[in-house]
Amino acid sequence: MNIGLYFGSFNPIHHGHLIIAQHLLNETDLEQVWMVISPQNPFKPQKQLLNEYHRLHLVHLAIGDNSRIKASDIEFGLPKPSYTIDTITYLKEKYPQHNFSIIMGSDGLQNLDKWKNASKLMQENPFYVYRRPGFEVIQQPVNKLMIVEAPLLEISATHIRELIRQQKSIRYLVPDAVIDELKRNNYYKNE
Repeated sequence: MNIGLYFGSFNPIHHGHLIIAQHLLNETDLEQVWMVISPQNPFKPQKQLLNEYHRLHLVHLAIGDNSRIKASDIEFGLPKPSYTIDTITYLKEKYPQHNFSIIMGSDGLQNLDKWKNASKLMQENPFYVYRRPGFEVIQQPVNKLMIVEAPLLEISATHIRELIRQQKSIRYLVPDAVIDELKRNNYYKNE
């Protein structure tokens, strides 16, 4: 099975994430997209992150009954911070029957050379890169790079968290089930 790995903090997950995942399923040869919740991204401060199990639950709620998108907690049992090379190596060993690709925005592609074992990651794995406004696709020595024109929404998790702190509506930015869970647990109110 061809599986796209969509790594992220998903802090919280929003419609922009879901649209990208579904678009890649519709427009590429990917059969599933696994949304890999990163417990600790080496490029982001840990204190701003909601607990990884809460973020995983929110991703499950957001996906609902879509059988082609999966929430993955694979990084929860790996050393922290989470490095893509370690995760994909582990997944290839655990699931040799699958072919894995990495999904990322063109903003992330610009920093790819700073990632752990970047050259090995780029040579051994296919990448699906969707364009982000203001971030041109910069050529990297990637063995297999597919550029995807995906519908983009200017939604950021940072902005959503700020709206929550200001007690403003986040309706239409995240799925209703996620809104209900955020309200029920007062997530992000006192960040």
